[in-house]
Amino acid sequence: MNTIETLLEKIEKAKDLDFGTIFSDSIELFKKVWVQGLVILLLSMLFMLPFYLLMYVPLLGMGMMDPEALNNGGEPNWAIMLPFYGLMFVFSFFAMIIGVGFKAAFFRICKQKEFNEAVGDDYLYFFKKPYLGKTVKVGAATFLITIVAYLLCVLPVIYAVVPISIINVIYAFNPDLSVSEIVKAGFKLGNKKWLITFGLMLVAGFLAGAVGMLMCFIGVLATSAFSYIPLYMIYKESIGFDDKSEIEQIGSGEEV
Repeated sequence: MNTIETLLEKIEKAKDLDFGTIFSDSIELFKKVWVQGLVILLLSMLFMLPFYLLMYVPLLGMGMMDPEALNNGGEPNWAIMLPFYGLMFVFSFFAMIIGVGFKAAFFRICKQKEFNEAVGDDYLYFFKKPYLGKTVKVGAATFLITIVAYLLCVLPVIYAVVPISIINVIYAFNPDLSVSEIVKAGFKLGNKKWLITFGLMLVAGFLAGAVGMLMCFIGVLATSAFSYIPLYMIYKESIGFDDKSEIEQIGSGEEV
């Protein structure tokens, strides 16, 4: 397991990355994990369903019983809308936590599939002990960073989307680091590889959406996970994994 000093040193010494190589490797890995990506998305939607109901059902119920209650002389009824926006804030907070847990699990599964590790797909790995509390804290930290970025207007949001995304993959492979160390490493790698990461996220997200729409829109569910895979590849090529077998280490000339 990496310590924060080792992790930061690896990031500092990270080699230059090739956009085309990372993108083509991401496509190859996606062929192996698209089913797991679909399951992750469906589980995320299932976990968020209670919060959707909590947020919208009271509003819809009141609108059906008394449509005039939702407005007051053509203006929104803030006595009703303010609690709705409050619930939306809570919804966004829990959505961030759920996203962190499932994305970290997906990155872990990506490594297992790429290296043919003989283990089962544990989609709830980061929602179990001893990592549940850490998942909540990492989600809360990324939520706070996102709120601050939005309050500072547009440009900070565009910048912050890269390190926030990388925080998820840092957490996936270094869950024993403290939350502050995970955030620090995420911003360190995000700053160093910002341009290529942003470009890959943009192209992968567009391609995932375009291909999904060509598959009669429902295909977006199957292709959406592709947008996460370049983040895994950037981590692998920049930092790598320390848990190689002795045979792999001997073959690569490393000491064991």
